[in-house]
Amino acid sequence: MTPDARTVSTVLADTLSAWGVRHVFGVPSESATHFLDALLEPGRPEFVATRHEGGAAFMAEAHAAASGTVGVALGGRAVGAANLSIGVHTATENSTPMLVLVGQMSHRHQGREGFQETDVPAFLGPVAKAAFEEADPVRVPGAVHRALVLATTGRPGPVVLSLPEEVFGAPSTAPVRAPVAPPRPRPSADDVTDVLAELAAAERPVIVAGAGVLRGGAEDRLREFAERTGVPVLAAWRRHDVFDNDHPLYAGHLQMGTNPQIVRTLSGADLVLAVGSRLGEITVQNYTAITDARVVAIDIDPRMLGKSHPLVLGVVADAGAALDELTTAAPAGIPAGRAEWAAARRAAYEEATAIAEAEHTDRVDSRQVIRLLRAGLPDDAVITNDAGNFAGWLHTFFRFRRPHSYVGAASGAMGYALPAAIGARLAHPDRPVVAVAGDGGAMMTVQELETAVRLRTPVVLVVMNNNMYGSIRMHQERAHPGRVVGSDLGNPDFAALARAFGAAGETVRCDAEFGPALATALLRDGPTVIEVVTDPEQISVSSTITQLRECAR
Repeated sequence: MTPDARTVSTVLADTLSAWGVRHVFGVPSESATHFLDALLEPGRPEFVATRHEGGAAFMAEAHAAASGTVGVALGGRAVGAANLSIGVHTATENSTPMLVLVGQMSHRHQGREGFQETDVPAFLGPVAKAAFEEADPVRVPGAVHRALVLATTGRPGPVVLSLPEEVFGAPSTAPVRAPVAPPRPRPSADDVTDVLAELAAAERPVIVAGAGVLRGGAEDRLREFAERTGVPVLAAWRRHDVFDNDHPLYAGHLQMGTNPQIVRTLSGADLVLAVGSRLGEITVQNYTAITDARVVAIDIDPRMLGKSHPLVLGVVADAGAALDELTTAAPAGIPAGRAEWAAARRAAYEEATAIAEAEHTDRVDSRQVIRLLRAGLPDDAVITNDAGNFAGWLHTFFRFRRPHSYVGAASGAMGYALPAAIGARLAHPDRPVVAVAGDGGAMMTVQELETAVRLRTPVVLVVMNNNMYGSIRMHQERAHPGRVVGSDLGNPDFAALARAFGAAGETVRCDAEFGPALATALLRDGPTVIEVVTDPEQISVSSTITQLRECAR
């Protein structure tokens, strides 16, 4: 087969190009060699070989979130699909559009205990937006188009397409189908009137802004609506950059271990307006923070309305379209009581997140590390982070000032930060990208350092090392004080490990050393690992291990 002969693979590659896809992330599979070969041709997406399919899926998800395009990940057969699954779940939780291609075993051999056989749609379907297999070469181009449309419309998400190995090389005369712009449903006139009536009747309203605002590119419209109505804004779990954190109407981020003063902004509200937020478990503090408030929700997916809380009003609409209509129709003038409420909630946020400036030469204070990280980065830098207690300091004290400056996993997946940083940097090669991880999460995907070195991708990985699975240890100490099982870890010298991969490595043992280490890292044209050696006693932002044990007695 000559390189320019039209096959299913060339149609697939050209379709991805038409949809704005610049990279395909994955581990090469013998089931998809025709597709990989097709990607070599000019103008088609670049294949990024990763060291694990889980890393590939994280990169694809983060690349999509950062770039606003569709992420594409590739794996082969049952083992590749299994490894991809963590990123598929993450994309679902993050509402990120993604096409997950699985090179399946030959259709002729299925059902006979073939090598690495599984029913891929049945396997990945529960964690994906949709999953299907297509074995007819004539129908594959249509299936690809359908998968891309499904991934990008409504509530975005990952769509899995399983293709038996023989279809990739099959001849095809199918045309490349043009991308379909996702519909942006607008609220009805009655919906707008009813939302504004609820808002007018409220004395202490609050907006909870989520992924729907980000996926709809509606951050500016959210700001305009908040300013016109004077309503304070809370960011849903890991949606920090949905609203300028320095804006006087920003009231905080709802996270694990949210400062009680910020929680009171939600629990003290008499009206909660959820815009593109499903009001999930973490955002609403184990479903305890909303008690007597009336809840109004705007979501593009009708299945989300009322799923977590009873609603007085549910509106099926795109977040941007709804905010446009609401801002235009909102009456001018802000009630005095509302202005006082917003000012009080902003003051509570500022008090809860204040850091007295200091640089210690004898120890690491994680608050100072985050302060120095904020001071050392431009506002358009992109932050990715992993799961673990270390993230509490980032979530509490780092201030995000620009839209699309944060990429995180709402799923709480460990191992996300480093591959996500690579995906985000490929999306924005002109912007600094810093990944923040704990030692537990960093070690789950540390092999992707080789990917960053090979690509000469200048990401910075900050490893907050306390030699334990910190969040698990915290829960153990609360429930079984002093009885530690499985949460203590042994770690390599992370700086030396980075150098072994061909990256730069630095070790920070006091927070005064962090600023210079970061500044040097940002000047390099390749990846850097900065290991920050933290005190394991300080188990969270608000507690030490000793305090947890004393409280449990």
